Amino acid sequence: MASIAPQRPRIIDDRRFFFALAVAMAIVNVLGFGLQFAMGRSTFAAPALVHVHALVFVAWVGFFVFQSWLVASGRISQHRRLGWLGAGWAAVMIVIGIAMTVSVVRAGRAPFFFLPGYFLVMNVLAVLTFAGLLWWGVARRRQTEWHRRLVMCAMTAIMGPAFGRLLPAPLMIPWSAWGIFAGMMLFPLAGMVHDVRRHGWVHPAWWYGVAILIGMQVTMDLVVLTPIGVGLYAMVTAGAPGAQVAPFAYPPFPLPFAPTA
Repeated sequence: MASIAPQRPRIIDDRRFFFALAVAMAIVNVLGFGLQFAMGRSTFAAPALVHVHALVFVAWVGFFVFQSWLVASGRISQHRRLGWLGAGWAAVMIVIGIAMTVSVVRAGRAPFFFLPGYFLVMNVLAVLTFAGLLWWGVARRRQTEWHRRLVMCAMTAIMGPAFGRLLPAPLMIPWSAWGIFAGMMLFPLAGMVHDVRRHGWVHPAWWYGVAILIGMQVTMDLVVLTPIGVGLYAMVTAGAPGAQVAPFAYPPFPLPFAPTA
């Protein structure tokens, strides 16, 4: 008599958990950028590109939470109709995100707790990873269990700027990037723990997503000092003030952070 292979239990409805996770991500963004503004480190006198970047990314966070709310409230058809808007939005975010990073590096204004060359590679890879994971999630939209987990991993990829403003990054040099990454990974970790506690196993979408996110972070470290990283920085900063900034040395500390003798 042939034996029947045991099957993994089907994931049951998790829509409320994923909505809560989306709200938590939004709160971290609000706290991070709100703190920046409250401490006088942001100004409305910034260049137009800064405002465009802020509008596009803040609107994405709102759209992300709204989409999660639609699912949690049972409005699946509306969620699906708006899904393609999110896919197109990701393309806009690639362009704006890279343009903003290039503008900052060309001006020689990379955050002082990052090597300028690393900051360039880091932001480019982060936004590309975000888009790649999001588009994969859209491609798996008919497999709800995969879709929602891949989208959460995509959002994780661009949580770095928020955590960079909440964590004491200057005190974490030279491990600032990895410290920020550890904060970002709390979200997929929460999803994995939720899966184990509620279903007894971790859905493979989390494993794939986490592997890609770790690969993103490791690639940043590996690429930055290679001819690719060096050449990219030289190409981006050619003819700009950033060309006079050493790409692999930490910029001077601003006065409030400058170490005392």
